[in-house]
This record gives sequence, structure tokens and C-alpha cells, in this order.
Amino acid sequence: MLTIAGIQIEVIRKNIKHIHLYVKPPDGRVLVTAPYAMTDATLERFIKTKAAWLTAHVATYAARPRPAPHAYQTGETLFVWGRPCRLQVHHAARAAVVLHGDLLVLTCRPDADADRREKIVREWYREQLKAAVALRLPVWEAATGLKAAGFQTKAMTTRWGTCNVKTRKLWFSLQLAQRPPECLEYVVLHEVLHLKERNHNARFYGLLDQYMPGWRERKKALSMGMRLQDD
Repeated sequence: MLTIAGIQIEVIRKNIKHIHLYVKPPDGRVLVTAPYAMTDATLERFIKTKAAWLTAHVATYAARPRPAPHAYQTGETLFVWGRPCRLQVHHAARAAVVLHGDLLVLTCRPDADADRREKIVREWYREQLKAAVALRLPVWEAATGLKAAGFQTKAMTTRWGTCNVKTRKLWFSLQLAQRPPECLEYVVLHEVLHLKERNHNARFYGLLDQYMPGWRERKKALSMGMRLQDD
């Protein structure tokens, strides 16, 4: 981590030739990727030349209104595969979530607080996502000739997915169950292709163009509403 102009900057070293500086949604997190061979002093000098640009962009994110957290009460809107669904809460001893068209029915104990209700809904999203990935991952493995060792899901705040190239295991963000299905399709292919090319370089984007010519539109759709970084 570096601190320049009062801004904390996460530094990631990669096998690349140039420095890349990012201000990431949704909260203005600052990230810089740099070549392994570049000295810390050279990196700091470069970032300092961008201090005004960084300050302006970080301030822009800081000024954006933050959405109120869900209380998981009847009448709230939750998204399921890109569709807005009205939440309806019922009380019973056994917890459950059932989707009826555009109505999402959450059943929980009367004393369940917002954290407990959120956990029930989150686990339901997990079930939906795991089922969808289990269907689509084999399709892209067959198309690309690549094979993952397995996949898991977890709540992630800055990434839609990750690929561990050493273990060949893929991870997918639970938030994908809230985005349109074509977005999940893009992220699954994206992570599968990292099994062949670990970096975001010309070769990687060429592979995306080969297997999914419209991937840019799908990636753009991910940024509508909730915006996370792909990896």
C-alpha cells in the first residue's frame, strides 16, 4: 500500500510492461498495477504526477449517494437475474425463499432481524447461482477445451469472479444472481479463459473476441446498477 496526497493506493505487481492506475467503483478504491522490475521510487514519482487526477476522481465517488441498506421488509425491491422483484415477508418457523413471477416471498421467524433475513436471502441467491454456473461452466469448458478443477461462490465486494490459476479453481460473486443471465455467461467465460491466459492482455481479449464477440456489451451491462470489477 502507498499513501500519496492523502489517498491510500493498493499496489499490485504483475508481469507487464507499463503502469496502470485505476479508481474503482463503487467506492473509489485506488489500485495501481506495475511491472515487477519497477522500483518503488519510480512508481511513486509516476503516481505523484497523477495526484490531481486521482484527487478529482476519488472525490467524485465520495460525493455519490450511497443506497440505503435493505431491511428485508415487505415492499422492498430485490433483483433476481436482472429483474426487479417485490419482496413479501411471511412468518413461520421454517426459513425459505420462493420466487413467484416477480414476487419474491421470504419466510422467516417473526423475531428474525435484518441480518438474519439478509442471510436467508443470500443463501437463496447462492443456490440460484450455483445451479446456473453448474449448467453454463461445462458448456464453456467444452467450447474452449479448458477444464476447471471446480468452482465456488462467495460474497465479493470488488470482483465478479476470480480464477486461481495454480489450483484451477474458479470463484463467482453472489451478486451475479442479481444481474441478467448474459452477464453471468460473460463472467463464466472470462474466468475459464484465465486458465489459459492469466493476464488481461491482448491475447486474453483476443480469446474473448473469439468465443464471445459481444462480450463488451455484456461487460457494460454488469456496470448498470451495481458496479464491480472483473478479474
